[in-house]
Amino acid sequence: MSGCASAEPFALQVLGSSMAPEFSEGCVVIVDPGAPLCHGAFVVAEHGNGVILRQLNIDEGQWSLSALETGHPRIRIAGPKVIRGVVTQRAGRRRKDRKSYL
Repeated sequence: MSGCASAEPFALQVLGSSMAPEFSEGCVVIVDPGAPLCHGAFVVAEHGNGVILRQLNIDEGQWSLSALETGHPRIRIAGPKVIRGVVTQRAGRRRKDRKSYL
């Protein structure tokens, strides 16, 4: 992503259950590349040949990404350069399924 479009919020559909129960499979999240990064934020980051939704952990200068569901390894990252954006909303058809973060 480059240019003006790289700073625009975008939507992604969650695949898999690694972030359940907060983000169930099939739900849609809104990601803001310009939102501030902080410990505990839900982020979308580059991982392997794709992107991954995880919770950001920053502890004494060490950055890592964690799944909410047990059984998934913590992923150490070098810093903010692999993070594409912060999840700002969880969309849903019903009001109870919608949630804002930030």
